[in-house]
Amino acid sequence: MQWKRNPTYKAGVQWIAPVAVRIGYGSPEMIENAADALEFLERRWPHGHEKQYQAAKQACKGALFHSRSSSAARDAFIAAAVEAYVLA
Repeated sequence: MQWKRNPTYKAGVQWIAPVAVRIGYGSPEMIENAADALEFLERRWPHGHEKQYQAAKQACKGALFHSRSSSAARDAFIAAAVEAYVLA
């Protein structure tokens, strides 16, 4: 089942480069900004990987509300993806 980004989130600043993530044996999905990352974290993230997950959610929310940089959100998302073994 393909997920769709929640239209209430504003896409915000595109990341300098997309982050490829993969759940299980599925095709890699490209995450291009904090809104896409937050949507992926909230709807598709595997359970059991909480430390970096929570930090990534906070960083992405901060980027959407301009209290954190987009690059900080990207870095936090990558760290969470590494911890959860979903970085493609």
